[in-house]
Amino acid sequence: MGVPAFYRWLAEKYPMVVVDVVEEEPVEIEGVRVPVDTSKPNPNGLEFDNLYLDMNGIIHPCFHPEDRPSPTTFAEVFQCMFDYIDRLFVMVRPRKLMYMAIDGVAPRAKMNQQRSRRFRAAKDASDAAAEEERLREEFEREGRKLPAKQQSQTCDSNVITPGTEFMAVLSVALQYYIHCRLNYDPGWKQIKVILSDANVPGEGEHKIMSYIRGQRNLPGFNPNTRHCLYGLDADLIMLALATHEVHFSILREVVYTPGQQDKCFLCGQVGHLAANCEGKAKRKAGEYDEKGEPIVPKKPYQFLNIWTLREYLEYEFRMPNPPFKIDFERIVDDFIFMCFFVGNDFLPHMPTLEIREGAINLLMAVYKKEFPSMGGYLTDSCTPDLNRVEHFIQAVGSYEDKIFQKRARLHQRQAERIKREKAQAKRGDDLDPHVRDDLIVPVANFRGSRLASGAVPSPYEHNGAHRERNSQPRKAARVSSSGSSIAAAIVEAENDLEAQERENKEDLKSRLKDAIREKSDVFNSENPEEDKVKLGEPGWRDRYYEEKFGARTSDQMEEIRRDVALKYTEGLCWVMHYYYEGVCSWQWFYPYHYAPFASDLRNLSELNITFQLGSPFKPFDQLMGVFPAASAHALPLQYRQLMTDPNSPIIDFYPTDFEVDMNGKRFSWQGIAKLPFIDEDRLLAEIKKVENTLTPEEARRNSTMCNMLFVNGSHPLSPYIYSLNSKFGNMPDKDCVEIKEKLDPSPSGGMNGYIALCAGDPSPPVFRSPVDGLEDIMDNQVM
Repeated sequence: MGVPAFYRWLAEKYPMVVVDVVEEEPVEIEGVRVPVDTSKPNPNGLEFDNLYLDMNGIIHPCFHPEDRPSPTTFAEVFQCMFDYIDRLFVMVRPRKLMYMAIDGVAPRAKMNQQRSRRFRAAKDASDAAAEEERLREEFEREGRKLPAKQQSQTCDSNVITPGTEFMAVLSVALQYYIHCRLNYDPGWKQIKVILSDANVPGEGEHKIMSYIRGQRNLPGFNPNTRHCLYGLDADLIMLALATHEVHFSILREVVYTPGQQDKCFLCGQVGHLAANCEGKAKRKAGEYDEKGEPIVPKKPYQFLNIWTLREYLEYEFRMPNPPFKIDFERIVDDFIFMCFFVGNDFLPHMPTLEIREGAINLLMAVYKKEFPSMGGYLTDSCTPDLNRVEHFIQAVGSYEDKIFQKRARLHQRQAERIKREKAQAKRGDDLDPHVRDDLIVPVANFRGSRLASGAVPSPYEHNGAHRERNSQPRKAARVSSSGSSIAAAIVEAENDLEAQERENKEDLKSRLKDAIREKSDVFNSENPEEDKVKLGEPGWRDRYYEEKFGARTSDQMEEIRRDVALKYTEGLCWVMHYYYEGVCSWQWFYPYHYAPFASDLRNLSELNITFQLGSPFKPFDQLMGVFPAASAHALPLQYRQLMTDPNSPIIDFYPTDFEVDMNGKRFSWQGIAKLPFIDEDRLLAEIKKVENTLTPEEARRNSTMCNMLFVNGSHPLSPYIYSLNSKFGNMPDKDCVEIKEKLDPSPSGGMNGYIALCAGDPSPPVFRSPVDGLEDIMDNQVM
């Protein structure tokens, strides 16, 4: 939906929906770190029953972090993830269930967006590597030393996709982590843990919602269950509303936009105000502590409380003299449906509606105004009433001319302002005539040993002029005849060199980020893309279908407009069903790069919309559908060749370059990647020819599996698992996993469903660590 835009709109319009999280920190006693006891009451004054983790919101920040050096090994990624989950667990402290959901194979409707993202990630990585090489050469010419480039397992973030070796190893690492915590952490002892890994089809957040929907209204389910969902996607808010569960919170990092942070005016740092300032020097990116570890400031977290949002919405949608008694739950469903028009993962958003321009406010105002004449609600559970939808969206479309004219005026002003600022910066008008404070190296930053020995910092030692002077190790000011003094001097010189290399590396990283942003800015382009559509000027509709859809005649235009409106309406119905009941078609997708205008959605009641369920892709099929050739290394050899061999019958699916339509946006990452859509029949026909070449391990990665349930041996559910194992544990694994028994909701804490045995021992006495540096679990008590 555009996370910052929607989240910011929500938090500004309804400020009391967000509450800062109170965090309890581990303490250190005589040098020993004592972890937080999560079995004690939650300091936030709320006790949650269930915590759900949308794991992709954890994997990505740990795989390619923005605020610290990137990890180079999978083991570092896993350790970072374990710390991340520990922190979330301390905040929430679930008392019944922890559900960890990793994205599995997605519906085809989502795969097109995944394909666009991954192709762009590969292109951006290639451009960044070329720019980094240029900057390295520049640093070399200046005599500025840089650490040697490290080999990294994490250079391609596209491996965070079902079916890759990384995702298989991640599953084992998380199983180890769960065993560790259930064995040793008192706060985990009485909870159930479900791990839904990448071999279970479905997007992570939708697997979670499917679980919640499946539990409601079944025996033993407590209607006052308190749910907490962690994730970074804005649509989690919509999904939480769609459950109609009242006691629901979304946990997420505070979303800052530039200039929004509360800074201390004394030291200029974020995280405290002047009254609490301790006068500490401002930390720079890449600064290290006494142990040589990078210092990473902790990001604050917030709860977004759905029950408060529901109260706001109930107040917002009050209508004087309604035609009948209002059912608020159906108003909630309509609000969710309306928000689909401003953006979702399955349809391009309408050119008419932009969240930053107040689109959601407009939709709500039109809904309230038109409600009496619409004759009722837009939706009935998961089914839109297309007659009423047409009435509503046509009313929205009546504002299109005004919206486009205002947008054109604002874009013109913005363009003039940015060009003026860039021209000033080029001339140097905005530079302070005095030397800037942040260019001077504070005396306090120099090592005590150098100052003590009489070495005085040169006035030239600041961030520009000291480059050549500091390209070699600084010599010790005094050299004693004793060997220990010489050794100390050598160590100090080496330390200084390492510190300088680290500083240069951070400078390189910062300049690389700036260079990439500058290149992606259309205002820096010598030949900016011309806006041929000119929304707001007479004839904009015809120009839109001519430029975006290739229509040449009025008949073509009308035919395309009708088909685009049909497919978009199908998409609205598909998404609504997906949010409320799950996938209604694994194969359906929107076959265009652009959306229609609001006023194009006409004659909707004439449409006959039906879906065929079909079945999900296998993991390798999805990889072949979303990966660029640059990420082929993550696939088996024969699959790889289908993506890279010039004679491959499907080589046209993997262009090395592609058009990006800026579509009126400023930065290239906001543009639309004009990639060819995958022909499913052609793709699967070629894959079928090479499937028999898979090794057993690859075949396992390419298979569909079930959720895994973990409990400590002291949990009331464990005797039922022991009983199942004693009855059927001696059977062959392939037969054993087919036998399932119904759960009794009493010992399971109100959870319904069926359990079957995993392959192998359900409670191995020793669980080997799959992560370097972490110990094996020698007396395992977890099932």
